[in-house]
Amino acid sequence: MPTLLALVLTAASLFAAADEPPTLAIGSPAPDFALPGVDGKIHRLSDYSSYPVLVIVFTCNHCPTAQLYENRIKQIAADYRGKGVALVAISPNDPAAVRLNELGYTDVSDSLEDMKIRAAYRKFNFPYLYDGETQSVARAYGPKATPHVFIFDRERKLRYEGRVDNSQRESLVKVRDARNAIDALLEGRPVPVEHTGVFGCSTKWKSKQASREQELKKIEAEPVVLEMAGAEELKKLRSNPTGKLLLVNFWATWCGPCISELPDLITTHRMYRGRDFDFVTVSTNLPDERAGVQKVLEKLHSSGRNLQFASTDTYAMQAAFDAKWEAGVPYTVLLAPGGKLLYQKQGEVDILELRRIILGNLPDDDYIGHSAYWRTK
Repeated sequence: MPTLLALVLTAASLFAAADEPPTLAIGSPAPDFALPGVDGKIHRLSDYSSYPVLVIVFTCNHCPTAQLYENRIKQIAADYRGKGVALVAISPNDPAAVRLNELGYTDVSDSLEDMKIRAAYRKFNFPYLYDGETQSVARAYGPKATPHVFIFDRERKLRYEGRVDNSQRESLVKVRDARNAIDALLEGRPVPVEHTGVFGCSTKWKSKQASREQELKKIEAEPVVLEMAGAEELKKLRSNPTGKLLLVNFWATWCGPCISELPDLITTHRMYRGRDFDFVTVSTNLPDERAGVQKVLEKLHSSGRNLQFASTDTYAMQAAFDAKWEAGVPYTVLLAPGGKLLYQKQGEVDILELRRIILGNLPDDDYIGHSAYWRTK
């Protein structure tokens, strides 16, 4: 009789197999689709019937590998548009299945609204479609990771599926598989290599929503600690001896804009805290208002480092951190290790601008080329 563990493992295996559909086989007809695009229109397979070659790329916003391929995908679209090739990108991911710790290399997640932001920011020159609602199209094609390319001939039979090329780092590319397949189809030749493996972030199927929910529950169970900080502690904070990129936000419970932006800043910390990044909130409330400060921080589950002015001399506290700071809150700075000022904002931050500056300044030693992606447009 099978053990309970064996039954659990068998059930998990069957669930995983059902959750990850097979990849479309070479020679198969292109599955139909009718999906919303970032342009506000519904795009259908039939819209591209006049093109001799159709390239469908499953990609997404949050994956750093997909990001490093964006320019190459744009270049393919531009180089072949006049030769009768249509390129369409589809995001297969359910945004509710993307964990916060999977957003450590991105400014936005994978919702349709976020796709619109990315497409505008990076000036995509191809349709970018959203399948995260039902994932029915993704299940018909079976992308294993982002990006995953599917190339169809004039009869819309699949002739190539796999990677764009052989390296996520463009400087190391030696084989341009997708281009080779397109060239062969345009010239009436057999595609030299019909299938390759893919490399990138796994498709975020709806079943992964449970993982995100578990992550959020774990975060919300983390303790919220509030420390009192005097002038010396604030001077030390400004010098940033942490060895990490440090974001500091000064706020107050009575400040509407502070309360409005604080959730986005806390989310940003949750996204990037797995990297060399720290975030500190500093309440400018007077010491005897500590209970109110604690209440707000607990409501927001602010489990990072939280400080509060330890003195009633607000002006001295301001000057201890920054002698040139003579206005109110919110006040936000981003500091490099050692205290170099990278960003400073008096008033509410533009959260996307701030995230892009953070990403462009985070150490590049774990994914070479990624910080450069955020420093250039």
